[in-house]
Amino acid sequence: MNTDKIALEETFLTNSNFDELYPPTIRSLSRLHWTPVEVAQKAGRFLAATPGAKILDIGSGVGKFCLNAGYHHPDCEFYGVEQRKSLIVVANQVQQQLGITNATFIHANFTQLDYSGFDHFYYYNSFYENLIDESLYIDNNIDHSESLYDYYTEYLYKILEQRPEGTRLVTFQSSYERIPGGYRLVESDVDMLFNCWIKDR
Repeated sequence: MNTDKIALEETFLTNSNFDELYPPTIRSLSRLHWTPVEVAQKAGRFLAATPGAKILDIGSGVGKFCLNAGYHHPDCEFYGVEQRKSLIVVANQVQQQLGITNATFIHANFTQLDYSGFDHFYYYNSFYENLIDESLYIDNNIDHSESLYDYYTEYLYKILEQRPEGTRLVTFQSSYERIPGGYRLVESDVDMLFNCWIKDR
C-alpha cells in the first residue's frame, strides 16, 4: 500500500482528521453544523444499499456526508443541495483535493429541486438553524425565522410522502414527528438521534 493511499485512508478515520481539510472558520462550526465522520459512514452504509443508487443530502453544508459516503461507496452517486454558495465552493475544493468523483454539489434551495431523480435521502436537521440563537448561525447571509422552519419541514414532509416504496431515509438530530407515517423505523441510535427508515406503504 503506497503512502498516498495510507494518508487518504487516515483522513477518513476520525472526525478531527477529516476536519483538517477545512479552513479554521469552517472547522470551528463542525461540532454544531457538520455531519460527524462516523455518522456519515454509518448513514452511507444504510443508504448505499444498491449499486447505482442516487442519494441526496438535503442541506449539505461543506459536503462531509457526501464526501465520506462517496469515498466508501464508489458504486453509488451522492448529491448535496446547499443554498449557501460559499459552502458549495468549500465542498468542491475539498472534493478536488480528495479526488472523489461520485459526489456532486448543487447550489440551490432544496425547494427548487426535482426529486424524481433521487432514490434515497440523508437529512441532518439543517432547518434547525432557523430556531437557534443568532450567535450560533453559520452566517447571516440567508434569512432565518421560525416560519421558515415550519415551511421547510412541511415541504420536506410532502416530498418524502410522495416517494415510492423502498425509499430509504436517514435522519440525524431530527424529530420523529416530521417523518411521514409510511416510513418504518429499521435502525435507531437514541443517544445520537440517528435513525434509519424505509418507506413501505
